[in-house]
Amino acid sequence: MFNFLQIFKIPDLRNKILLIVALLVVFRIFANIPIPGVDIDNLVSFFEGSQLLGFLDLFAGGGLSNLSIAMLGLGPYITATIIMQLLTMVYPRLKQLYYEEGNAGRAKFNRYSRYLTVPLAGLQSYGFLNLLISQNVLQPIGASSMIQNVVVIMAGSMFLVWLGEIITQQKLGNGVSFLIFAGIVAGLPNTVWQALINYSPAMLPTYVAFIVLSLVIVAGVVFVNQGERKVPVSYAKRVRGNKMFGGVSSFLPLKVNQAGVIPIIFAISILLFPQFIAQIASVFSTDLSVRLNEIVNGIMGNLFVYSALYFLLVVLFTYFYTAVTFDPKEISKNLQRSGGFIPGLRPGTSTAEFLSKIVNRITLSGAIFLGIVAVLPNITQIFTGIAALTIGGAALLIVVSVALETMRQIESQLVMREYEGFRS
Repeated sequence: MFNFLQIFKIPDLRNKILLIVALLVVFRIFANIPIPGVDIDNLVSFFEGSQLLGFLDLFAGGGLSNLSIAMLGLGPYITATIIMQLLTMVYPRLKQLYYEEGNAGRAKFNRYSRYLTVPLAGLQSYGFLNLLISQNVLQPIGASSMIQNVVVIMAGSMFLVWLGEIITQQKLGNGVSFLIFAGIVAGLPNTVWQALINYSPAMLPTYVAFIVLSLVIVAGVVFVNQGERKVPVSYAKRVRGNKMFGGVSSFLPLKVNQAGVIPIIFAISILLFPQFIAQIASVFSTDLSVRLNEIVNGIMGNLFVYSALYFLLVVLFTYFYTAVTFDPKEISKNLQRSGGFIPGLRPGTSTAEFLSKIVNRITLSGAIFLGIVAVLPNITQIFTGIAALTIGGAALLIVVSVALETMRQIESQLVMREYEGFRS
C-alpha cells in the first residue's frame, strides 16, 4: 500500500491518472445519453437475439444497448485502423510512411485513419438507424431528423476517438483499450446484481462454471502476458581515449504475447464487418439490409462456425500485429550500431533471421492461448448450454490485459523517477 501511494506523490504521474479518470467519467456520461424515440422493450429483445450486437456493445462501452449518442463507440475507428493496416500491404507509400518515417510518419498515418473514420461512422450510423426502425426499436423519422441523428452519432464516435488519443498521450496505456475497459467494468455491477436476482439452485453449475472460467482466464492471461524469452546479447569492448567501454552481457526480452489484447479487438471488428455491410445496404434498400442482417445473424448464430472463425481470426491477427510492432531487421540494425551481438551469430541478416524465427515460435503459443480464451465461453455453451458466458472470455481478457499493461506502465515511470516500484 505504501508503494501504491508513491504514485500520488509524483505530481506529473498523479495528474496523468486524474486526467484519465476524468476522461473515463466523461465517456460514461456520453454512453448514457440516449437518442430520442427509443422503444426500450423492443430494444432489449432485439439485443438478446444477436450475439454480434453484444460484441459491438462491448466496443461502445454499453452505449449501443442504451442507444446513446456514442452508440457506435470506437467501432468505426477500429475498422478504419484495420483497413489502413491492410492497405500498407498494397501501397508501398503507406508502408514506408508507417514503418520507415518514425514518429512523424506514424502520426500522419494515424491522422489518415481518423479521416477514414468519419465516412465509416456516417455509413454505419445511417444503416444501423434504418435497421432499428425496421425492427420497431425506433419510431419512423423524417429525412431531416435522420440526418440530425447521423451527424450526432458521428460526432459521438469522433469525440470518443479524441478521448482515446488524449488517454494514449499520457503513456499509461492504449486509449482505445482503456475506453473498452471502462465500458466493461461499468457493466459489472449490473451483471452481478442480475446474477443475484436470477439465482436459483438449478443455476448453481452456471455460476460455478463462470467463476472457474474467470479464474482460469485471469491466471492464464497474467502468466502469458508476463512470459518472455530472454535472448542473450553481448557487447564488444571499445576503447575511447583512456577508457574502455562495453564488454558486458545483457539480454533482449521477447514477449510471448507481443500483441496484447489488440488481436481480440481486431478479430471482433472483422466478425462485425458483415453486419456493417448489411447496415450500409440500407442506403440502397431497407428490405435488402434487413434480409442481409437475418442471413448474417443466422450464420453467426451457429456457435461452431462462429467459434472457428473467431479462433482463426485471433491467431491471424496476433501474428499480423506482432509483425507490425516488432521488426527483426530493425532490431538487428540497432544491435549492430550499438556494438551488440547474439553469441554464435553474425550481426545483420543472420541475427534478424534468428530473431524472426524465435518470435514466430513464441507467438504461436501466445496466439493459440488468445484464441482458446476467446472461444472458451462458446465451447462451454456448446457442451453445457450455458448462455451466460457468451462474451465472458473476451471481456475478462480485455480487463486483465489492460490492468496489467497499466500497472507495467506506471511501474516503469516510477522506476524512471528512482522509485523501486511495486515489486518490493
